[in-house]
Amino acid sequence: MQLSYTYWEVKEGGYIGFLNQYPDYMTQGDSIGELEEMLVSLYGDIMEFDDIHPAAPVHTGQVAIPV
Repeated sequence: MQLSYTYWEVKEGGYIGFLNQYPDYMTQGDSIGELEEMLVSLYGDIMEFDDIHPAAPVHTGQVAIPV
């Protein structure tokens, strides 16, 4: 299974990210590789909770913003 994630670099160093299906749960790593390891671990932790169910399909769209 593959899950998409969003991340950004912090000016202090390292990266912060979250699984797109679970945006309320963030993690961090010193490198992209470490961040991905932490995201895999985070997913395992999320699945351990009885009240959290596997992610539902995510829908995205675009909206035009007047300039």
